[in-house]
Amino acid sequence: MQNQGGNDSTVEMLMKKLSPEEQKRVKALLADKSACEKLLKTPEAQKIMREFNGGK
Repeated sequence: MQNQGGNDSTVEMLMKKLSPEEQKRVKALLADKSACEKLLKTPEAQKIMREFNGGK
């Protein structure tokens, strides 16, 4: 899995906390562009992204 933000170690650390089945599901989701776009449009994802951007 590649991460554009330079936080590969953070992503790897988070992935290791998942079960093998959860890791498989996350990797499948990330490989599917339309599924990623759909996920990112959810209110929950939008809220998290606002929090990462300082509430903007």
